[in-house]
This record gives sequence, structure tokens and C-alpha cells, in this order.
Amino acid sequence: MVDKIKEVIDKIRPVLERDGGNIEFVDFDEKEGVVNVRLTGHCAHCPMSVLTLKEFVLAKIRSEIPEVKDIIAV
Repeated sequence: MVDKIKEVIDKIRPVLERDGGNIEFVDFDEKEGVVNVRLTGHCAHCPMSVLTLKEFVLAKIRSEIPEVKDIIAV
């Protein structure tokens, strides 16, 4: 499961890098279905990062891995 999540994050990363940001996988709570990530670069301090995380990153991950229920930036 973790490898699949990392693969999807790798697909998403170029979009964030174009805006000067990045995303790092931290861990996955399989019991709760929650992915923990770290936003870096411009994404770390962007006021829109919550929207990007929930509406873009989570949506992309869930489209390929429906077992993922939520995503949290740590």
C-alpha cells in the first residue's frame, strides 16, 4: 500500500514543483486510512495549501487507492 501511495505522490510532485513547492511521504496509518505528508518549499507556507492537499492531492490518491480516507500535512 505504501509503495502505491508513493507512486501516486511521485506523479503529483511535478505539479507542485512548478509552483516552487514539493511533497514528501511521511507515513500511512493503514487502520485509519490516513496518509501523512510533509509539504515543503512554497507549499509549506502557502495559504492555499489545505485546499491543494485536500482537493488535489487527496483526490488523486483516492482515485487510484480508494482505501485512503484522508491526508494530513505534518
